[in-house]
Amino acid sequence: MPKEIKLAKLAGFCHGVRRAVETTKKIKQENPDKNVCVLGELIHNSHVINQLNELGISSLESLPQSGNGICIIRSHGESPEVFEKIKNSGFEPYDLTCPDVKKVQQKAIELAKAGYYLVIVGKSSHPEVIAIKENALKFSDKILVATKKEELIAYENDLISHKKIGVVIQTTQMISTLNPIVEYLTSIAKDLHIANTICPSTSLRQKEAKELAHWADLMIVIGSRQSANTTHLAEISKEITNTIHIEDYKELSDNNDLIKNSDKIAITAGASTPPDVIENVIKEIKKGLST
Repeated sequence: MPKEIKLAKLAGFCHGVRRAVETTKKIKQENPDKNVCVLGELIHNSHVINQLNELGISSLESLPQSGNGICIIRSHGESPEVFEKIKNSGFEPYDLTCPDVKKVQQKAIELAKAGYYLVIVGKSSHPEVIAIKENALKFSDKILVATKKEELIAYENDLISHKKIGVVIQTTQMISTLNPIVEYLTSIAKDLHIANTICPSTSLRQKEAKELAHWADLMIVIGSRQSANTTHLAEISKEITNTIHIEDYKELSDNNDLIKNSDKIAITAGASTPPDVIENVIKEIKKGLST
């Protein structure tokens, strides 16, 4: 019997990532003689970063005291202070923050201004979450970041006394992470405002991954291990069926037996995974099955 291979309809670049990558390349194309750099990695994918480097677009680990040319703000966003530092260093800033991330920043600012104790549901070390927090800190210091209700319990007395609690969510988080936190905050808040700021694309991808995982004997998730939305896809799938998380086709060889013993293989990819990486994985699977 031939193997069945299904590729998720929403696998690969989301609109925000596509916009960031295409615009960055266009900026360099239109400014060949200018220094074009990105503060941090534009997206969480080494293949894309290497491709940008080959085009002469560097990724800065930190901002130099002085520089020149165009400095791109990555899709995860930055704090107002960073924008100022870029200008003061001599660079021309170009903002490529994902529009959905901008919405979270704006909602966090709105809640902070309105006097809510702000809870950001997300990973504290993630650049998107850092930027959301830094933007809100301009208006309030009553801010907590958490992915589990246990992280909030230590601040329970402060939260209760504040009465008004507002919640925003990292765009790539899972609804299953949000729900226990909301349940807990509902029990202690007098006034609870929840803004479900999970990116619509993220929600749809997670829903599709769950459906495919129920169909498949093996789920293959493609994308960087540094990518939050990719790792969440793998987490969802692992609860349902055999799942492997790979960054590119080279890692398939470590799972040859599992692939060959699976009749139904489903493939999905994170929002920062380029099309050619997905195509190469499918080609390699088909090549392996035909030998």
